Amino acid sequence: MRSLIEGVVADAIAAAIRSGELALPVAPTLAEVAAVVERPRDPSHGDWACTIALRLARELKRSPREIAEVIAAHIPQAQQAALIASVEVAGPGFINLRLADAALHQVIRDAREQGEHFGRIDTGQGRTVNIEFISANPTGPMHVGHGRWAALGNALCNVCEHAGWQVTREFYVNDAGRQMDVFGHSVALRYLELLGESITMPEDSYGGAYVRDIAQQILNEEGDVWRAADEAARDEHFRERGYELMLTHMQELCERIGVPFHVWFSERTLYEKGPQGGASPVEAMLAALEERGYLYEKDGATWFRTTDFGDDKDRVLIKADGSYTYFAPDIAYHLSKYERGSEYLINIWGADHHGYIPRMQAACEALGHGGTLEVVLGQLVNLYRDGEAVRMSKRTGEMITFEELVDEVGADATKYLMLSRSTDQPIDFDIEVAKKQDASNPVYYVQYAHARICSILHKADVAAASQVLAAADLALLTDPAELELARLFSQLAEVIEGAARDLAPFRLARYAEDLATGFHSFYTRCQVIGDDENLTRSRLYLADATRSVLSLVLNLLGVSAPERM
Repeated sequence: MRSLIEGVVADAIAAAIRSGELALPVAPTLAEVAAVVERPRDPSHGDWACTIALRLARELKRSPREIAEVIAAHIPQAQQAALIASVEVAGPGFINLRLADAALHQVIRDAREQGEHFGRIDTGQGRTVNIEFISANPTGPMHVGHGRWAALGNALCNVCEHAGWQVTREFYVNDAGRQMDVFGHSVALRYLELLGESITMPEDSYGGAYVRDIAQQILNEEGDVWRAADEAARDEHFRERGYELMLTHMQELCERIGVPFHVWFSERTLYEKGPQGGASPVEAMLAALEERGYLYEKDGATWFRTTDFGDDKDRVLIKADGSYTYFAPDIAYHLSKYERGSEYLINIWGADHHGYIPRMQAACEALGHGGTLEVVLGQLVNLYRDGEAVRMSKRTGEMITFEELVDEVGADATKYLMLSRSTDQPIDFDIEVAKKQDASNPVYYVQYAHARICSILHKADVAAASQVLAAADLALLTDPAELELARLFSQLAEVIEGAARDLAPFRLARYAEDLATGFHSFYTRCQVIGDDENLTRSRLYLADATRSVLSLVLNLLGVSAPERM
């Protein structure tokens, strides 16, 4: 709809130039017109407003209102009667346009006929983007913060795909380094403890109840064969077996909550030699930076000139003892994403990674991919129960895990509420609110609207009369509540465009709630199934279109659209 309005305004300006009423050497481009077309905050001002006259006033040396009146006078001549009902000039030079009912009726028809394809845009133009999210260490269960990143990453992937991007969903598995050795040793010690051995857990060990659970599972499967084994061999076995169990659990949890991944990338592969003993990805990355002149030696360490790209100081990649800093494999990892075909990268990190962004963007630029990495920082999740802060699990006496939260409130409520606010704001997640089945719970409110429509359609046996419904006379839909639903439908493409552009899928949650409110208002004001057969058919058509759009938006959010509640 926006593009149609932009075209109408551009055509009117061109007509005014041809008539000699606007002395412009060149008509504004569509992009320039698009920049000044917007939805007015006050609906009484119309459906669209254009401020192009204010932009042209200086160049034409005329008052903005006079310019606006010239442009407005040419809009009817553009033969847009089926699209525009009225045009008026307001204030210092605003051009306000109100859509014709026929245009809104076409939006309703498009919404129902296009189904899951409604609102698709092509801002991505088929370009490839890698979206990496969650990336929890396989040394412990996912916490509720990971749950927010899971919901955010999944919804962002869905939105970007709807906006014309080719998306790769990726989970980075930090399965190398000292933390894995500490994890394996912790599991081995708990295994020995289960066998009756007296053990002392080191200060830096993993002490959660899940470590004992893993040790118990290995004991159940393999018996006591590792009691007398060499300590190094035992630690290695328990590290690998524990890692396998943790990773499998993460994968199963993501599958269970409907958050799929295309790639589970192992950090270990960054250190593996290439074919015929060739350079590992980390070594190849270092060679590439060396060739470009961005590395230097100082105090026995190898430094990367990140200050050349706006970082506040240079960064060490290889320490004086010859070991890599964590920055080195991270650069190699990002380079691998580009080498696997991604043109753009989006990472979802925790808020504590804020200072890490400039150096990683510097690395991407140094390797020839400047301006292609964006990072979304997910803020904290504060858990509450009836307004009281909750920090410990009743079952384990430890931190509540993401899985425990899902177990209690369900995947749909968890994901929706994790998406209810902008990522730059913390979320106060009240467990009891998430479990309520009334209008105070936003996910229930939206899902109930979908289920209510399904109930109405079932009562009217719409499925059996779909061909009859398709022939509905939408011109009968003239009530303000009916047309407001159409106006809401017309906004979806813009919401998706903004959500993809700004990496802000939470806007779809707000849209879903507005659409549910619009339907409830329509249902209260307009009798859907009544004595007038033609009007009933038209209102059922509108209800079905609303169901379709609600289903689409819930699916983009990664939330189910139930038919019964």
